[in-house]
Amino acid sequence: MKIKKAELEKVAVSEKQYPDENLKELAFAGRSNVGKSSFINAMLNRKNIARTSSTPGKTRTVNFYRVNDDLRLVDLPGYGYAKVSKKEKDSWATSINEYLSLRQNLVEVILLVDIRHEPTAQDVQMYEFIREAGFSGIVIATKSDKISRGKHQQNLSKIAKALKMENRSNILSFSSLDRKKVDEMWEIFEDMLAFHEKNSD
Repeated sequence: MKIKKAELEKVAVSEKQYPDENLKELAFAGRSNVGKSSFINAMLNRKNIARTSSTPGKTRTVNFYRVNDDLRLVDLPGYGYAKVSKKEKDSWATSINEYLSLRQNLVEVILLVDIRHEPTAQDVQMYEFIREAGFSGIVIATKSDKISRGKHQQNLSKIAKALKMENRSNILSFSSLDRKKVDEMWEIFEDMLAFHEKNSD
């Protein structure tokens, strides 16, 4: 996909702040510091449209990015950051659950994990939720530039096993630094959108 236009359309903490359901949405879930903002910047070919931070847990809202006026990428609050209060964690969980359960124009929820680490219990729980909700279960393993190429397949296999993934081809490695797989990712996303369009008629 050629990115002609990309903008942060809405920042929301509750449903009443969401934009209209007039565009299809792809949502991205993952724990704090997994690199969701960097991933979105890479996919939109923008340096800082999604704000990145060295402090985990920066994304505390549901952020809607409008792409070419025909699609939105949705960055969900990062979960699992230890250094926040239980009240704050609960508010993030509420924001995530509200979006996932209410949004009618949601096409896919994609889980991001760190290729260097085995998924946490919260990652497993999120993945189970994604699969039970009827989504395809695509997983993106970020920060692939942080390990040697020889370890990629081994680490991807460990992640797939921990998440009990039925389809091993549904996990893909990605580096926001080299951006080599941006075009491949867009092809996958466009296939998802086309499949959804075909089956919702």
